[in-house]
Amino acid sequence: MGHRPTYEGMGESANGCAADKSLAATIELSLASPTFQDLGPDARELLGVIAFFPQGVNESNIDWLLPTIPTGANIFDGFCILSLTYRNNGFTTMLAPLRDYFCPKDPKSSPLLSATKEHYFSRLSVIVDPTIPGFEEARWIMSEDVNVEHLLDVFTSIDTESCGVWDTCTNFMEHLCWHKPRLVMLGPKIERLRDDHPSKPQCLYKLAALFDFLGNVTEEKRLLARALELHRDRGDDREVAGTLRLLSGANRQLQLYKEGIQLAEEALEIHERLGDPVAQAQCLSYLAQLLRDDRQLDAAEKAASRAIDLVPEKGDQFPVCDCHRTLGHIYRFRGKTGTAIHHFETALGIASSFNWDAQLFWNHCSLAEAFFDEGRFDDAYIHIEHAKSYVANNVHYLGRVTELQATFLFQQHRLEEARSEALRATDVYEGLGAVKDVEDC
Repeated sequence: MGHRPTYEGMGESANGCAADKSLAATIELSLASPTFQDLGPDARELLGVIAFFPQGVNESNIDWLLPTIPTGANIFDGFCILSLTYRNNGFTTMLAPLRDYFCPKDPKSSPLLSATKEHYFSRLSVIVDPTIPGFEEARWIMSEDVNVEHLLDVFTSIDTESCGVWDTCTNFMEHLCWHKPRLVMLGPKIERLRDDHPSKPQCLYKLAALFDFLGNVTEEKRLLARALELHRDRGDDREVAGTLRLLSGANRQLQLYKEGIQLAEEALEIHERLGDPVAQAQCLSYLAQLLRDDRQLDAAEKAASRAIDLVPEKGDQFPVCDCHRTLGHIYRFRGKTGTAIHHFETALGIASSFNWDAQLFWNHCSLAEAFFDEGRFDDAYIHIEHAKSYVANNVHYLGRVTELQATFLFQQHRLEEARSEALRATDVYEGLGAVKDVEDC
């Protein structure tokens, strides 16, 4: 926590839209000082940028966020000396009354803020895919998410009809899905978009994906069903198939296996017609999981094996990783725990080579269950601890691993410990609105 400046007559609880005259006079006196004047012609506008963002400006990102101000670090030092800003967890920010005073009344009127917006938008435009280079670099969103969401909230209100700002909204949610799953305040705005807006289906799709990561499957299914309607209306087969695939996964989690199987098979037929083997493998991976949970184990094994065969050795390994975990569960259900562990470890190896947090988490959980089946309790708890290392940025994972630990404790007749862990997991699920998980727990 950095030093927090104070001004005579300025309370931190001030919420007025404009600073009072005495505060304005104090601020203007600072701005007229030789120290401030020496900071250069960009200093006043830069204060407006700092004031605009709830977190202020991350000084570690000045090089790409403010590339036109090469002396930005020195200017920030000057602001702190004048008590116009203070440093907090790596960000240069300011108190609320100063923010009210400096924040641009019309965000589009500030060239520097507009340029900052474009730099954020450009940074968000990269493809976030764990199978391609650049995935790790996208973790910058973990520290900047509050600023980005505020920026999008403001500009989706100003430029409601713009495709660019809504496409960036989609990109933002994609970044969150992979690196910091959480709810966004933009959801109601997305649903209020007119149905013929070009960006609405994809925004709904990504919003649904966030709910999936957070375990609120009922809400995920509702949003995906709406996105599917819009994609069908537009005749976009590829998007229809992708939405069908995710919708089949939502139905699996809701234990609506027959409906899910039908949707996955429809998605597979579309991708076969389009001649996309990777997308076929993804659909087969979802289908295999549905068939497994419906206890159609032979059909599930066939679908998973076919998916693995479709992917070339140097192709997209994500569905391959998924299918090995599915095969592990199939053999676990058949009582072939050794073979199950082999498939889980194969999946874990693939996930480790690409640093896929979600796959690493689920495979450690799966290995914990398999080792527990064999009575290898120490090994099971080791994998529980490994799984816990991936819950920091995903609250739903915390609920899952806590519930799994409660299950193990219950099976060992450590009932009070099991009850405590189960209650902890239930609290997590309730906070996320994950009704199905609450019931199961």
